[in-house]
Amino acid sequence: MLLFNKILPLLLLPSGFTLLCLLVGLLLRNRFFVLLGTLVLLVFSMPLVSDFLMRSVEVGSGRVPVSRAGKADAIVVLSGMIVSVEGAPLGEWGDAVDRFDGGIELFKAGKAPLLLFTRGQMPWQPDAVPEGELLAKRALLQGVSQSAIRLTGKVGNTADEAIAARAVLGIAKKGVPKRIFLVSSAYHLRRAIFLFEHAGFEVIPFPVDYQVSEKSGMTVLRFLPNAEALAESERALREVIGLLFYRARSFAGMD
Repeated sequence: MLLFNKILPLLLLPSGFTLLCLLVGLLLRNRFFVLLGTLVLLVFSMPLVSDFLMRSVEVGSGRVPVSRAGKADAIVVLSGMIVSVEGAPLGEWGDAVDRFDGGIELFKAGKAPLLLFTRGQMPWQPDAVPEGELLAKRALLQGVSQSAIRLTGKVGNTADEAIAARAVLGIAKKGVPKRIFLVSSAYHLRRAIFLFEHAGFEVIPFPVDYQVSEKSGMTVLRFLPNAEALAESERALREVIGLLFYRARSFAGMD
């Protein structure tokens, strides 16, 4: 199922769809498919389009001050920020390092007594140290006590993380759902919230790692295609596809 979730969306994303159109166009010798694929690639490579898509999926419009956050039973920090590098025993930070910083900030502010990291590990990387273990060690270096840190079992995607967090934290306390801060990238949180609420938690979203600046001006550069904008478009579209997939799965009673 994990491979299915990772591979199938590739055909629906601009780069995969474009490749498919080019192949069909060449095989059928039909110029329409070649032009369609090229147009799709150009449109989704424009910063104007990619920023619109990213803003559409991001939760909130900026970081919520910790002082205004409420209280919860636990802080759940989702994986996706560590890159395993030879010679770096704790790995190196990737783009989503704000997830870790946000979780630490909430904990140090006394917003919850527990800090839970997920043991993210892809099945095709069996020798890699699960990310949560590295994050737990980094949290200890930040002054978080060992007794406050929790780790899930090994997980491969967000759906796994929700189920694994439930196994560690439980979902009810005297009949009331466990309240958790869910810390993840703003563009990823809609899907994560759905999955964690579906798992039985009361979720307080804590979005971080915003991708789009509100100060982006309207210049000619916003219309010029580039690889970074294409990657941003595909990141946003992947979240839309993922959310639709899990909603459809839930509606069909396949959970």
